[in-house]
Formats: sequence, C-alpha cells, structure tokens
Amino acid sequence: MKKKFIVLGVLFATFGFTKINAQINFGEKAIGAVQKGVSGFTFSNADAAALSKAAVDKLDKENEIAAATDGYTLRLNRVFGKYTAGEDYTLNYKVYKLKEVNAFATADGSVRVYSGLMDIMDDNELLAVIGHEIGHVANHDSQDAIKAAYKKEALMDAAASQSTTVATVTDSQLGKIGSAIIDSKFSRKQEAEADLFAYNFMKKNGYNVNAEESAFRILAKMSEGSQASFIDQMMSSHPDSKQRAEDAKKRAEKDGLYKPYVQQKIVNTVPVPAKKAATKKTTKKK
Repeated sequence: MKKKFIVLGVLFATFGFTKINAQINFGEKAIGAVQKGVSGFTFSNADAAALSKAAVDKLDKENEIAAATDGYTLRLNRVFGKYTAGEDYTLNYKVYKLKEVNAFATADGSVRVYSGLMDIMDDNELLAVIGHEIGHVANHDSQDAIKAAYKKEALMDAAASQSTTVATVTDSQLGKIGSAIIDSKFSRKQEAEADLFAYNFMKKNGYNVNAEESAFRILAKMSEGSQASFIDQMMSSHPDSKQRAEDAKKRAEKDGLYKPYVQQKIVNTVPVPAKKAATKKTTKKK
C-alpha cells in the first residue's frame, strides 16, 4: 500500500484514508445490536459507540496488531496505559504494525496508534498526539460525527418513503454511513478544542507541554515533502500544522512554561534484561 504521511487532527474517518476505505464493511453479526429498533432521530451516544466498535473490531482483524510482548505495545502501555477512563468514557489501546504516521480514536473509546507514528515521535510527543485524539472522544466530536452520518442516511430513506423515522438500519445504510464517516472532517473549532484538551491533559499530569508544539512541527515538516498536495487536500478545512504549533507555543508562553523542546530518545524495542554481575569463587588457603 502506498505510504502516506498523515497530518494530526482528523479522527479515524480520515486518518489512514486509503487503508480504512477499503476495509470498513459492516457485517450483519457485527452490527446486530445496532440494527435492533434504532430510531433515525434518537440515535444515542450508546448507538454511536456500538457502531464504532463494529468498525474497529473489523479493522483489528484486518491489521497486524502488536502482541502484548512487542516493544511497541510495551511502550504504549508505559506511556499511556494508566489513562483508561474519563468522565464518561473508557479507553482501550492497541498498536497497528503499519508504517503510516497515524493514530485515531473512536466513539467507543478505541485508540489505535500506528507503529509509524511511534517511530518518529518520543513519549511526550505521543502524549500530545494521543491526547488530541482522546479530546475528540471526550468532547463528543466522534459521537456527533457518526450520529450525523447515521441521521443523514436515515433522512434520505425517510424522504423516499415519506416516513418520519427509520426503525432499523440495513447493511446498505451502514455501508453509506461508513463511507460518510471516512469522508468526514472536524471543524476548526473542534480541532482547536482537541488541541487544548491535549495541552491541558499534559499540563495537569506534569508532562512537558512544549512537546505539543514539537509534534506539530514534525507534521508541518512532513507536509513539505512529496505528500504535500495530498495533505493540503485532506486538511483544506482545518488549521495547518504550522499554525497549530504556534498556538501550542503561545499557550505555553502564556503559562510561563515555554522552552524550546528537544526530542528525547525513541525506543520501540523490548528492554534487554540487565546482566547479573559475575561473582568470583574464592578458595580458602589451608
């Protein structure tokens, strides 16, 4: 698959666009719970979570997931493993062994981080990126996006049948909803709020907030390369990475915390156990 460097700030709908577009296909078993008596105008956060989980379950089956003993998994658990719950959401984490620079979080609390992202960002920068994605979940952006997609399809069918509600969700509708989610983009306001969520998360937990600026600088630098036209098209409705880096810098300056960030060592390998010091045997002289 053609390698694409993806800009931070778009949920799983647009992160890894080519790969996910080919994969999402809601089967009857996976979405059975969602199909049962869902009204087109009362689509709840629970419905959004169920629909998101069906998509992520399928993606998990179709992508290589780093094993529990893999260096990538060990690192992600060390960096973020203790942060599993918010005010009204529960998170679960996995690493996809893919070269793309990518991460996403969905309405059911699933967080997926690509190994390609972990190869270029240190622990603090990862905290900023993943914190941003969790911000979309905490701010209900991800729930709202999938609900909007659902309602759009429900209303289309309602108009055709001169009905006011849709009692069940068909596989055909779910296919359309999946495509709508993939094509969706967050507003500038939602992106800015997710950025602020990540900054506040890092500040609250004692991390180096300047890593947020650094993460955006990395993505801005990448956008100047061969994938620039693709990224410009994808991010046309969002603030660019350079501007978001400047915004992160201003937040840190306002709090009196700003200091140019120096990237730390990146280690995605399994730690090597320390060797025990050899002990010399001594013999007593007779």
